[in-house]
Amino acid sequence: MPHSLQDETTSDALSIFKGGGEMGALMRKYDWENHPLGSPAHWPQSFKANIRLLLNSGFPMFIWWSEGLYAFHNDAYLPALGKKHPSALGTPARAVWAEIWANVGGIAEDILAGGEPFYAQGLLLYLERKGFKEETYWTFSYSPAFDDEGKAAGVFCACSEETSTILGQRRLKALKDISDALPQIQTLNQACQTTCNLLAQNENDIPFSQIYLLNWDQTEAALLGQSGDVVPQMEPLVVLQEQGAKSQWPFGEVLRSKKSLVLEDLQAFGFPSHQNGGELAPTQAVIVPIFRPGQDQLIGFFVSGISPRLEYDTDYQNFHELLAGQIAMSISSVRAREEATRQQAELRDLFNQAPVAICILRGPEYVVELANPGICELWGKKQEDVLRRPLLEALPEVKNQGIKELLDGVYYTGVPYVNNELPVLLERNGKLEPVYFNFVYHPMRDERGAITGIIAVATGINEQVEARREIEMMNAELRAINADLDNFVYSASHDLKAPISNIEGLVETLIEYLPVEIQQQELVQRVLQMMDASVSRFKRAVADLTEVAKIQRETDEDIAPIDLAGVVADVQLDFEHLIKGSGAQIETCIAPGSTVKFSAKNVRSIVYNLLSNALKYRSEERPLEIKITTQHEPGFIVFSVSDNGLGMKPQDKAKIFTMFKRLHDHVEGTGIGLYIVKRIVENAGGSIEVESELGKGSTFRVFFRQ
Repeated sequence: MPHSLQDETTSDALSIFKGGGEMGALMRKYDWENHPLGSPAHWPQSFKANIRLLLNSGFPMFIWWSEGLYAFHNDAYLPALGKKHPSALGTPARAVWAEIWANVGGIAEDILAGGEPFYAQGLLLYLERKGFKEETYWTFSYSPAFDDEGKAAGVFCACSEETSTILGQRRLKALKDISDALPQIQTLNQACQTTCNLLAQNENDIPFSQIYLLNWDQTEAALLGQSGDVVPQMEPLVVLQEQGAKSQWPFGEVLRSKKSLVLEDLQAFGFPSHQNGGELAPTQAVIVPIFRPGQDQLIGFFVSGISPRLEYDTDYQNFHELLAGQIAMSISSVRAREEATRQQAELRDLFNQAPVAICILRGPEYVVELANPGICELWGKKQEDVLRRPLLEALPEVKNQGIKELLDGVYYTGVPYVNNELPVLLERNGKLEPVYFNFVYHPMRDERGAITGIIAVATGINEQVEARREIEMMNAELRAINADLDNFVYSASHDLKAPISNIEGLVETLIEYLPVEIQQQELVQRVLQMMDASVSRFKRAVADLTEVAKIQRETDEDIAPIDLAGVVADVQLDFEHLIKGSGAQIETCIAPGSTVKFSAKNVRSIVYNLLSNALKYRSEERPLEIKITTQHEPGFIVFSVSDNGLGMKPQDKAKIFTMFKRLHDHVEGTGIGLYIVKRIVENAGGSIEVESELGKGSTFRVFFRQ
């Protein structure tokens, strides 16, 4: 054949490899002339058609052609080949896949011999495509590839690698199994060992495992769980500051970096190269830090062997990280339960020691879950007789006393109930006795806010009720005595007026009948003056008693808004002559809005008495200074009168508000003014107080209720 015609024929033959990406280019360059299949120009048309189909498909495919089962494949199949590419092209499949030929060779040769097509799903095959026997999973079909005469001349395969899917499902199951075991785990040792036992069921991913937990100051790591036949005798307690021994993992490095550490050579830690039975032992392991959930604090280490049949890729690393996170959750849950148990025990102990009676009632039947000694004493029952029993069963005598209705009101509305001095008939010594309680019923809620029960806190107040009743009787007697006293004062203030007037008339008559020369005698004049002064004092005392009687009997008929500034100015006019005569300096500072709802004459009496006292009890050692102020306090207007006068001793402060009490005799007065002020203020719901220091002055404060 002429050379130009041969080139043209070769070019036409190679057109079957047109396109096809990397494999198409590789097939075009391949030396087919020196291959057992010869030039593509002589290949069967059916074979060439299949090659075109294969090269232009995005799905992994291959053809093993002729009895030699020479390999042809597309770009999508290259990941399955790994390091076998590009040498696999045109190479007999028996050589390419020598490591799995015992698994698939018979199937392929049977199809060549006219056998039935074959289909497999998720078939495990150990491929040496990355330099080691790798655990892989495949879904594929083998079917005959026909020549132009319709005979089976090869094997056609469409395949899909399922390794990542199956490994993901397997690893997800391991995580789920650990999560499902959490509710049954009670202790840290159980949590760690149970986790390792579950991981042992996935020995393909976890050839061995260990869990170490750190102590509180992160100086020691204790082994709490392990699994796997190949685990050497690693030390159960690792002191992080003293590492370096062959039997210790390098936890200190992980603690410092807070990152996972892959150990490339396990034989350096005493691991054998093969397991029992001759299987290849893991040569690598990883130490994964266990962090407290949601924090950057290490609480331990998870040590896992790395499968010698798998590449330690990102998915494998993520699986270990998720395991460490799941272990952390298990540990935190157990610690939380342990802490909850401890707190519950402390709470029960606190309840039992509480100085008040406490019980917890669960559910709509109000089952007694907790009853401390205080409540049992009030009930007159033993703890063992009431615990875990409905309240109305434990205390049947309260069934018709409204207790259940009160509990229902709290349980079904969520509104707490408070009652004071509630009488309840309880059985004591075989008979019903009244017991008085101050108590609170408060709803108990779960984490979703649903009411699950009621907590009751109570105090028995039988003694207080009896004492209060005695006091009420005494108060009634005192009120009767006070009423009698008031009546006496009222009667005395009226009955004494006539005798005083008679005495005054007799003195005047006596003076009229005395000769002038006798009246002018010094002794007679002194006696007459003393009699006149005594009568005047007696009249003032009767007048004051009359005022007291009015205060004790008066009503609120004349209550009206009173401007304190106006009253102060009016009273100062009354004392204008005395103020000028004493040289007193008066400073007023009345706050805006100083208006009180009060009896006008009573307000004037208060201001008059306080200003009068400040003027009368001045000191001769310094000029008199008086300051009158008002200020607003919550619920009150405070009226103050301060002076720099004589002052008083601390022990005399309470005495000045009693009737007829006077601390100084050098000024006129009956000692009843401050008593009247106090009665006026207190009758209106206010109060009066005094601050004073002997020789420096006094401050009186009147609290007018708003």
